[in-house]
Amino acid sequence: MKAKEQEFLTRIANHKGILFKVSKMYMDNPDDQQDLFQEMVLQLWKAYDSFKGESQFSTWMYRVAINTSIVFLKKEKRKVDKYDLASDNIKEEESDADEQEMKLQHFYKAVQQLDKIDKAIIFYQLEGYSHKEIGSNLGISEGNARVKLNRAKEKLKEIIKKQGYGF
Repeated sequence: MKAKEQEFLTRIANHKGILFKVSKMYMDNPDDQQDLFQEMVLQLWKAYDSFKGESQFSTWMYRVAINTSIVFLKKEKRKVDKYDLASDNIKEEESDADEQEMKLQHFYKAVQQLDKIDKAIIFYQLEGYSHKEIGSNLGISEGNARVKLNRAKEKLKEIIKKQGYGF
């Protein structure tokens, strides 16, 4: 295996959590999440020569992953939705871990209802990015990032309330 390929695979392995999070934010069906994950890896490989090291690999990876997700989502919207969210089976008795997983599922389902920019902003916030970094990554001002983040949080709260599940 070439050194470049090995370096790429090592970097992907070190940061694969990013790809899992992005795929969960943009897709609710596990099969679609896996497809998106694979598509992100493919696009990262295709764009790998463009990574110049001017930013951290993870920052560059976020940008490529989110852009890939947006394009992938547009393609998916053209398909018929085969997955019914109401078909999720939830056990009557749940341990703390199950309760936490259920909260995460509700959260991700709520995030999936946001528009693509709001999803990206929420994702960057969850990853601990500052308003300045969010703005820079999305090509908007720091102030605009702050306003959009607050609006996205409000939308998310409303969606969660409509789902009948409060945090």
